Order: sequence, then C-alpha cells, then structure tokens
Amino acid sequence: MVNIEVRGAYVDFPVFDAKTRSLKKKVLGKVGGAIGTSARVPVLEALRDITLSLTEGDRVALVGHNGAGKSTLLRLLSGIYEPTRGTARVEGMVAPVFDLGVGMDPEVSGYENILIRGLFLGMSRRQMQQRADDIAEFTELGDYLHMPLRTYSAGMRVRLALGVVTTIDPEILILDEGLGAVDAAFIAKARRRMVDLVNRSGLLMFASHSDEVLLELCTTAIWMDEGRIRMRGPVREVLSAYKGHEPHVLPERVA
Repeated sequence: MVNIEVRGAYVDFPVFDAKTRSLKKKVLGKVGGAIGTSARVPVLEALRDITLSLTEGDRVALVGHNGAGKSTLLRLLSGIYEPTRGTARVEGMVAPVFDLGVGMDPEVSGYENILIRGLFLGMSRRQMQQRADDIAEFTELGDYLHMPLRTYSAGMRVRLALGVVTTIDPEILILDEGLGAVDAAFIAKARRRMVDLVNRSGLLMFASHSDEVLLELCTTAIWMDEGRIRMRGPVREVLSAYKGHEPHVLPERVA
C-alpha cells in the first residue's frame, strides 16, 4: 500500500558561523524558511509545521518561489532528510529524480550507466538489461553508448539519463523542477514517455515552474511559502492564487 503521512514536521539547519548571523538572517530570510534567533546557534527553519496525507493515485504539483521549501519537502519525503520535529512516514518504494545526472559514472560507457542509473532508482539488474535496447533506441546515441560518459556533451547526457528515468516502474515518483531545464526539443519527444511514467507510478509529487506540465500531469497542488504549506487544492486554483492570475489565463489541462 502506497501512503505518505506527515504530521507537524519541521526541518531545521543550524547556521554555525554566528559572526555573520545578521547577514545570514538578511539573505536567507529572503529565500525561504525562517531563522530562529533565540538559540546560541542560529537555525534556518527550512520546513515549518508540515502536515499532509497522500495515498495511491494522488498526483500532486508543488509550486512556490525558489527557496520556498519545495526541494526540502521532496527530500523529506524521499528519506534524505529526517524531520527535526514531528513525523514523516512513507510506505512504498520511492524513486526520487532530483538531478538527471545523479547516479551516473563519467568513466564508464553509456550502456553501463543505463544499468547504474537504473539500480540507483531502485530497479533490478535484470529489469535494466531488458530495457537497455528500448533506452538505446530512444536516446538516438548509437555507437556513443559504447563510449565513456565523459566524452558526451551535456545534451547527450540528458538524453541518456531521461531515457533511463522514463523506463522505471516507481511506487512513489518524486520529480524536482530540474527536469524543466533540459533541452526543449528533446522534452517534446519525451513528453509521451513522461506521461506514461506518471501513469505507471502509484503516487506523484512534482515540483516545477511549468504551469502547462503541472496541469497535464497533476490533479491537485500544494503552494509552499517560507517553509510552510500556504494553500492546497485543485491545480488550477492553486496556480491562480500563487501567480495572481485569473483561472482563464492558465492553459487547459490535457486529459
């Protein structure tokens, strides 16, 4: 059973250089969370009093300005961060995709990296071997797949990484907004595979600045602001509130 239960969760990061405490308060206060000033060591409250319940079938968009706490929340749900206070319980295998390049080795071939990246995302060796030909065809990298990853251009690395990511079978799929920065032409080709990936997942949490993609892939949304959940509801309503737009300004959601 796929399930996420978070109750009153905080994630704090101590700021040990007290000599520049006033500067950190000024700078960090603008990018998200809050800085506690009563303690001897200043603490950045990256997440504050987060409570949410998600279950199988949920498709949740995560919106907010840079530094609002989106990535910290995704890392909490992935088990990378533990709550400083409160609880976070996750049932189901999590496939976190924060950076397309994570889990890839520049010194080995593209084919070997298909296996390595798949294992990193929770797939078995046999599963990745069965998917290798499909991934190779999708990437259009040809003989480059026999060469070390360090010989690839940035665009070629994206093709390989995205080819692997879109073949996994996740119970809980967590996507960070970094996907929105890859080559637009290749994303267009990969769009159908991205939709299929989301459909195969039991639960989706997706942080992105692309309204169009969120409207297509998600049904509900959470607006993060200064480390807190400011609003939760239908994607269109939350996006309108976050951006200050009227609902008709937003693109239609693709069924």
